[in-house]
Amino acid sequence: MLRNLQDLIERQIRKAQAEGQLDGLEGEGAPLPDRSSEALSDPALAAGHRVMVQAGVLPEEFEIKKKLDAARTHYASLTDPEERKAAMSRLADLEMRYNMARDARRAFMR
Repeated sequence: MLRNLQDLIERQIRKAQAEGQLDGLEGEGAPLPDRSSEALSDPALAAGHRVMVQAGVLPEEFEIKKKLDAARTHYASLTDPEERKAAMSRLADLEMRYNMARDARRAFMR
């Protein structure tokens, strides 16, 4: 059964090559991207992340993380106690939202 599927796939690839359907594809002639960091991760999860990156879409968790990092940098530069208090409130909100998004993703992946 597995051998029949491999033969079918090989025939379809050869047919597409003969018809020129594989000419001019993005990345043609370039080395394959280094994906050694994905070696120890779940292949399905890694593929999903690649698709999202190529589509220019980030999970909410990553967007909140960027905002959180920027808010921490901003907080560190403040000296006025009232401004620091407001910034700390924003940090607490972002931390909560980040943790909720991270936990939701982890629960979904189980």
